[in-house]
Amino acid sequence: MSSGENTIAGRAVRPSVATLFIGVTLLAWLLVLARMRGMDAGPGTDLGSLGWYVGIWITMMAAMMLPSATPMVMLFAKVSEQSSRRPGAATALFVGGYLLAWTAFGLVGYAVFRTIRGLDPAFLAWDRAGPAIAGAAIALAGVYQLTPMKRVCLRNCRTPLSFVLHHWHAGAIGAVRMGVEHGAWCIGCCWALMVLLFAVGVMSIAWMLIVAAIVFAEKVLPVGEQIARWLAVALVLLGIWVAFAPGSVPGLTIPGTEPMSSMLPAPGWAAA
Repeated sequence: MSSGENTIAGRAVRPSVATLFIGVTLLAWLLVLARMRGMDAGPGTDLGSLGWYVGIWITMMAAMMLPSATPMVMLFAKVSEQSSRRPGAATALFVGGYLLAWTAFGLVGYAVFRTIRGLDPAFLAWDRAGPAIAGAAIALAGVYQLTPMKRVCLRNCRTPLSFVLHHWHAGAIGAVRMGVEHGAWCIGCCWALMVLLFAVGVMSIAWMLIVAAIVFAEKVLPVGEQIARWLAVALVLLGIWVAFAPGSVPGLTIPGTEPMSSMLPAPGWAAA
């Protein structure tokens, strides 16, 4: 590591930036818990109106993905304190760009979901090929863990210093651009795990927590790259389990059954 890299890595970020970032992440989780209780109908859970979905998706991504992006955000904040007159605003724009990338991904997911719903293929019903399709989607997420693309994207997510040194853009637009670029690497790393989330029930808080923990472990822990490989086997086995015995999978709500949380009041869009 060069002396310049040592200087960057050794700077201490302002406590206010770290506190605000942690506060935003915790608030996102609180909002998710408050808004999504009782909404898990398992695979195929309806996504509601576009406006409602976009709001809850951004909140979900803030809750699930920002913890794993903490090293990158904190490093960006450190560098911004030396290169920007308003480092706090620059950091907020970076985070905004990161969430913008994930919002674009969420809109693609919504469009695919609505297209399939519009076609209304009968074989997708849970009492027909539904478990096999959900299981195949989960197994696909496992296979992707072993691809060169996954390794490249994960490596870029795990090396924030390299990203800052090679992709720095000054100014407000530059901060947003860097956030979008880092978000794109993150999508390349984690898109298959989001497919898993759609496969088991995108409104399931339990599965959200599991996926968020997996993403954090892969991107932040020292053994993250090994975890990514171990996870490949686990996901393929989970896909087989869901395909052949979905009723025995812990935490998986079977469509058509009434979850315990259904006794809670339904959200406004569902009651309409």
